Amino acid sequence: MGVLNIGSRHQRRHDNRDSSLGSSFRRKHSTRSPSTGEAGGTGASGSERRRERRQRRERKPLEQQSTTTTTAVHRRSPHHVSPIQSSRAPSVEDDEDGHLLYRNGDILQNRYRVQATLGEGTFGKVVKVKDVTKSRDESFALKIIKNVEKYREAAKLEINVLEKLDRKDPEGKFLCVKMLDWFDYHGHMCIAFEMLGLSVFDFLKDNNYQPYSLDQVRHIGYQLSYAVRFLHDNKLTHTDLKPENILFVDSDFDISYNPKKKRDYRRVKRTDVRLIDFGSATFDHEHHSTIVSTRHYRAPEVILELGWAQPCDVWSVGCILFELYLGVTLFQTHDNREHLAMMERILGPIPYRMGRKTKTKYFYHGRLDWDEKSSAGRYVRENCKPLKRYQVSDEEDHVLLFDLIQRMLEYEPSQRIALTEALKHPFFDKIAPHLRLGADRVDRERSHSLSR
Repeated sequence: MGVLNIGSRHQRRHDNRDSSLGSSFRRKHSTRSPSTGEAGGTGASGSERRRERRQRRERKPLEQQSTTTTTAVHRRSPHHVSPIQSSRAPSVEDDEDGHLLYRNGDILQNRYRVQATLGEGTFGKVVKVKDVTKSRDESFALKIIKNVEKYREAAKLEINVLEKLDRKDPEGKFLCVKMLDWFDYHGHMCIAFEMLGLSVFDFLKDNNYQPYSLDQVRHIGYQLSYAVRFLHDNKLTHTDLKPENILFVDSDFDISYNPKKKRDYRRVKRTDVRLIDFGSATFDHEHHSTIVSTRHYRAPEVILELGWAQPCDVWSVGCILFELYLGVTLFQTHDNREHLAMMERILGPIPYRMGRKTKTKYFYHGRLDWDEKSSAGRYVRENCKPLKRYQVSDEEDHVLLFDLIQRMLEYEPSQRIALTEALKHPFFDKIAPHLRLGADRVDRERSHSLSR
């Protein structure tokens, strides 16, 4: 079984894409020179490239890690824990990078016995643990943050968000991962979570990037929209939505043979998911960093530094739906100008108003400054096409999906569909009644009753 996937790097075509921790840590190597996207004078400036590298190295922007403040954080534990002695004194030493040194069998905080390492990222490590104060043989995922100030402060911010979400949704009805406990262990912030399965990205990768079925895309997209709408209703923007941050509750699968691909195909048995990684989540009243989101899922208003709010999450959801449907990333680039050119190739011209308003150097007199004859220009022209041409079928369900994606990828944030409306989109009409959530289930049942 996988686990809460938070913070390691996966190398992917044309980019090192930020990721959550997982059972495997490397993606396919790029076959394209990193400098290709910068040919013809279209590359990002040195400072922007450094910023991009920093964001790829770390799970969230440094400026967002340090600019938001919270009150002092205290350990939350609903039950008294009686001291239990370890069979040996656990290590309280760190390695040179700030990771806690531990061995399987160590007991942390007189409560959590380390069973295995599940993954590692720049933020720290995630380990499988058992709560020795409980008789049930149940394991949890314990995120152990490096003993480094910026990561420690970022963890406190995430804890603050998770605690507020827990107060709003104590039963977990809105599909956000549950924080079960947290504590400061000799300078290492530690957060305990429920164990979950693989991320929808890791499952896709392990399945040789064979896409999910349309019904699976529908159910995953429905749950994702429902969870993120809950955040938006509570004046919160996730800012880092991506397939790595959507985890299956259980990623067990059946195997069948795909004669077209001439390889086995894995079909996940249950498509129930949970949303994770709230380390970059930002409340409306908090400081909004200039750049947020992982590159592939970054909205145009973020790239153009025009300010952002909840609609930037909706853009990310649209990109995710496309990726689940086709098994490939919609915008495979690491360069801002090339990214904008891909948007125009796929979605049409960026609105003149946005081009005139931005203070970035990517536009000239309100139009994208892009050389289509450069190597980067040829690459975009040959590898990108209008959105609707990516449909693999003209059947109604496929048409409806692409209509929803199109609405989620509106350039103007004010015209982009809100998730409350997205959940009412006809694409989700075929969600089975027993899979509907909350008020949506009641509303649909009432509508069905009235129509009979």
